[in-house]
Amino acid sequence: MIGTRPELRGAYGMVSSTHWLASAAGMSVLERGGNAFDAAVAAGLVLQVVEPHLNGPGGEVPILAYSAERSGALAICGQGVAPRAASIAHFRELGLDLVPGSGLLPACVPGAFGGWLELLGQFGSMRLRDVLEYAIGYADGGYPLVPRITDSIAGVERLFREEWPGSAELYLPGGAVPRPGSSFRNPALAATWRRVLAEAEAASRDREAQIEAARAAFYQGFVAEAIDRFVATTEAMDSSGERHRGLLTGEDMAAWRAEVEQPVAVDYHGVQLCKTGPWGQGPVFLQQLRLLEGFDLEAMGAGSADLVHTVTECGKLAFADREAWYGDPRFADVPLDALLDPAYADRRRALVEATASLELRPGSVAGREPELPPQALAAGLREPAGLAAGMGVGEPTLARDNPDANDTCHVDVADRFGNMVACTPSGGWLHSSPVIPELGFCLGTRGQMFWLAEDLPNSLEGGKRPRTTLSPSLALRDGQPWLAFGTPGGDQQDQWALSFLLNHLHFGMDLQVAIDAPNFHSEHFPSSFYPRQSRPGALLVEERLGDSVIQELRSRGHQVEGAGPWALGRLCAVGRDPETGFLMAGANPRGRQGYAAGR
Repeated sequence: MIGTRPELRGAYGMVSSTHWLASAAGMSVLERGGNAFDAAVAAGLVLQVVEPHLNGPGGEVPILAYSAERSGALAICGQGVAPRAASIAHFRELGLDLVPGSGLLPACVPGAFGGWLELLGQFGSMRLRDVLEYAIGYADGGYPLVPRITDSIAGVERLFREEWPGSAELYLPGGAVPRPGSSFRNPALAATWRRVLAEAEAASRDREAQIEAARAAFYQGFVAEAIDRFVATTEAMDSSGERHRGLLTGEDMAAWRAEVEQPVAVDYHGVQLCKTGPWGQGPVFLQQLRLLEGFDLEAMGAGSADLVHTVTECGKLAFADREAWYGDPRFADVPLDALLDPAYADRRRALVEATASLELRPGSVAGREPELPPQALAAGLREPAGLAAGMGVGEPTLARDNPDANDTCHVDVADRFGNMVACTPSGGWLHSSPVIPELGFCLGTRGQMFWLAEDLPNSLEGGKRPRTTLSPSLALRDGQPWLAFGTPGGDQQDQWALSFLLNHLHFGMDLQVAIDAPNFHSEHFPSSFYPRQSRPGALLVEERLGDSVIQELRSRGHQVEGAGPWALGRLCAVGRDPETGFLMAGANPRGRQGYAAGR
């Protein structure tokens, strides 16, 4: 297979992201002497401006990084927590059995800005102004709207006009949906960032002190105060079809801070794969690798029916364990070591048969029986109705009626100093929560991933992290950084990214070809997004897999659905060739906006 673009190679630095403007900003920072972490922050802040339908300051970001100075891998948790007032009892009093997928009720503490500041402060080298100026420039001066943004606005135009006036004022300039390719500005967001920067620079001339002052302005100062006022005084229509007031307060924001953690890792075919802890779905990637190491994938062949079937069936087992066992380990006893034990994988691997399973089968771990929420046992859950059906529920990467209609956010960077980083910012989508007019952005809706059932690892509790789907990846060889990669896509992230890794590691495809190769994913298990549906046996494929492969998969019992030839996966990747020392990069051609840059 020939790639849609060349795999980039060079010795100076590489940036890959889901939007060309973010990649350009990141590369500019590298050219100015910044390191990979500076570049990632600049690119991530630009993504908040130029992909507002996919992420924003009200969202969150998990980060995996290798620091050459510290000679090791690390994770940064930029996932905010549920408000302290959030409880299952409160939602039940409102007559809800699921956390809504939009509006103000599902808002958690916005973690993205804190995550970016933690990366910049601890591992970067540049001042906040040096990395924030790109985002301010695009917000104030304008940027070209990609068609997917205008599609997103058009999809919720009625909601904006009738229910969310702040969103209508910002995203319907002149009272109309803006045209693709037109220049779009967000002066309120530019003013917010300028004030944060001004307060930071007024506080001190020291780099680290300025970053800390910026954090205070956002989480304890004027940003937190504006969020507190808006949430306390606004009843917003949400996906339940009713108006609700949110629970997030300034006190919740002041009490939270992004943290550096040790990643979870397993060895697979000479590579150490690093992921976030079970407060995210990252370990499900590692569980799949544990199961797959018992199969001869190379003998099956890339893109074969045998390979797709085997990967899919292993994925079903791993994701069933995600539903039963994952959650914030500060609140739940997650048996992660047992879940990643090779002996446990050996027992589970025996469940993989020649035909597709239609069951959700979590495993018994360390003498404990799995427990699933009642909704996870239902094959079909209700769809939102009425006006709520036109709201931005779910994850925006994969639109059911048009899989190519949306992209979302990821950025990877490698530098000449030996650093590497993978970041997956998301949340705060323009179509899922009303804009706070004085700030120019909306809150996130990650709280919809909690269950409203008692005593489960991912049950709703105040101060708890929702078990997010955001899942960057970092791979090491002989203790040195080898790959940083990831993709947006909700529950699909650790399926699409797995296909990429297998293509590169087992089948020798370069980064770009591994990204381009036909992809697939299962929707067998419960969605993490409202209304939390599962589709037993559903397998979505890019038709480029070929008719014979698709027919063989159907004969094995998979409910195969064609998603289009170029529809699945939004991969970005950077790497370092251990033989030549060259840096490498590739980017997703699907959606026609992801780009890599480097030299």
